[in-house]
Amino acid sequence: MMRLGVENQKYGMLFRFVYTNENKGLSIFGEMSYNEEEEDCLYREKIIMKKNQNKYNHIANEIRQRIFSGEYPLERTIPDEMTLAAEFECSRMTMKKALEVLVLEGLLYRKRGHGTFIIKSALKQDKFNIRSEEVDGLTAQSAGKVVTSKILRFDVEFPDAETQERLNIPKETPVYHIQRVRYLDGEPIVIEKTFMPTTVISGITEEVLQGSVYAYLKEDLQLNFASAHKEVRAAKSEAVDYEHLKCAKDEPVLVVTRVAYLNNGTPFEYSISRHHFDKFVFKVVNISRS
Repeated sequence: MMRLGVENQKYGMLFRFVYTNENKGLSIFGEMSYNEEEEDCLYREKIIMKKNQNKYNHIANEIRQRIFSGEYPLERTIPDEMTLAAEFECSRMTMKKALEVLVLEGLLYRKRGHGTFIIKSALKQDKFNIRSEEVDGLTAQSAGKVVTSKILRFDVEFPDAETQERLNIPKETPVYHIQRVRYLDGEPIVIEKTFMPTTVISGITEEVLQGSVYAYLKEDLQLNFASAHKEVRAAKSEAVDYEHLKCAKDEPVLVVTRVAYLNNGTPFEYSISRHHFDKFVFKVVNISRS
């Protein structure tokens, strides 16, 4: 917890407490006095801090894509904090946080007096890598590769009991039922089965499904993602895997079950993805915050 000082003298003396929530950003609670003006002031500050956190995550995502696409040469340092801060129009502190995300992921390392370097071993692309904290979709995770899709099913239907529970919706709420095979550079990587409530997500078309659904949600619907809960398990391959992932009958697949949430806590996606066992790596980054 941390005490903050006075935001504006006209509102009086306010003392607030801050805690960090990894899924939903920074939240602020508590004040010494209360009136409508002070509540408005407190709410504004909460929103500003969330936006700041989203900004450094957004910058980290952009720099990560540049690294994997080869925009930053491996033999040289990446641009320094001040140069990047000027490019992204942010403070040096925000840029420092963005780079720290990538350092903690094991993608960058800092050498005192020399700069920040890319860790070459982190760029091995023989397998599809998914990080445990990743919220974005396949296209955003696959910078430098061509992502294409084959639609196996696209319907609107009423949810079964499992989907109702995962998405926290009643049985009367229609959902998109989407099944796609996703390809990286023409090679089948994953079979996705996805359910999205039509009350939260609108306007999905076959054209959207041929591209990046998450890009459509962000850019067209202006939705903000906060977190994703994932379960990873091994399973025996089935007929659908033989046909679309080119699995042999004695080869296993890795199944990822995922529920993704918007920044207001609303579940917007329940998906089950089937991956060929030797083309998939699930990475977990444990970060000490002491």
